[in-house]
Amino acid sequence: MIRFTIDGLDYQVESLSEKGQAQLRSLQFTETQLQKLRNEVAVFETARGAYLAALKAEIARTGGAAGEGGGPGTR
Repeated sequence: MIRFTIDGLDYQVESLSEKGQAQLRSLQFTETQLQKLRNEVAVFETARGAYLAALKAEIARTGGAAGEGGGPGTR
């Protein structure tokens, strides 16, 4: 007997209609895809932080100062 919880209430999958079971599968698929996207965002945020740190280190190493060579909006 497989159970799931919605809004704090437990339900049995077997008690759902075919349409209800299809909706549950769609919900489970959506939740899985959202988690994959959250994981990808975490990877990109980690990479962004590493690239930013490397850029700051390179700027400090080469003596670049704020305001030199343009700033935000400079192309």
